[in-house]
Amino acid sequence: RPDDEGDAPVAARRVQEREQATPIMLEMRALPVPVVGAIHSVTAGGGVGLALSGEMVLAARSAYFYLPFMPALGLVPDMGSSWLLPRALSPARALGLALTGEKLDAQRAADWGLIWACVDDATLQQEARVLAEQLARLPAHAILEARALAVAAGRNSLEQQLALECERQQALIDGDFFAEGVRAFAERRSPVFAGR
Repeated sequence: RPDDEGDAPVAARRVQEREQATPIMLEMRALPVPVVGAIHSVTAGGGVGLALSGEMVLAARSAYFYLPFMPALGLVPDMGSSWLLPRALSPARALGLALTGEKLDAQRAADWGLIWACVDDATLQQEARVLAEQLARLPAHAILEARALAVAAGRNSLEQQLALECERQQALIDGDFFAEGVRAFAERRSPVFAGR
């Protein structure tokens, strides 16, 4: 069936969109820095997966998330939504959103833990920038370590995770960043992590 523009079948266009988005999403997850997302309006379909590919997502109060796949199109979620949503929410809430197509407003998304925060529309960009600048001051290698721990927690037992935490803490304690953190604490100031 042709799409509205009459230039390609709808199915072919959807495959092309997924092929273009998949590498972007994987590259975002592989970046050595956390990605801050700012959602200013409706995020629907595969856009939900793309939006949630960042680690810390802020959404404007008027924004909402919408998975129309099943109720409107007879399809399953794509672009990582079926992987990201159950990990951020519960499997029951993720499946419920997919099956009902219920719109999840930004405040409820924040309350449920899907996003970092719901903020006023007028301050979204400013708050996203402030958060990104705050994260940019952190020691880069420690960010990588924290992200790796968060990923490992999804597959490890508690005992395995405790052992991994201990191992990574020991590796980081001998570094310059930890020494600066201790000095800053003793001097009652914010740490300055040089050489980022």
